[in-house]
Amino acid sequence: MNTDMPNYADLARDKSQQGRIRLSHHAQVERVNENIRTDDIVEALRNGQAVETYPNDPRGPSTLIAGQDKQSRWIHVVCGNFDQEYMLVITVYIPQLPKWKDPFTRER
Repeated sequence: MNTDMPNYADLARDKSQQGRIRLSHHAQVERVNENIRTDDIVEALRNGQAVETYPNDPRGPSTLIAGQDKQSRWIHVVCGNFDQEYMLVITVYIPQLPKWKDPFTRER
């Protein structure tokens, strides 16, 4: 395990608790399509765990976080720009088949 890699889930939690997040246009569209409210995203970030990290993403380091909203529904949030004043939510969706067996396991 690389101990030099930041804990992206902690960074996302900190940014969400500070109210320092913004949603990309794509995340806004997906949020509406999946019936996910903005406060659902914030709640998922506050209690979420990093599922996958993408430290070499050409757009900058990003991570996939799985967390639950207040209704215990699992939500995936991909976010980045951790070093900026406002973290960017790149996309958001409900993990489900055929791509996801459960919130932490991809279907292969």
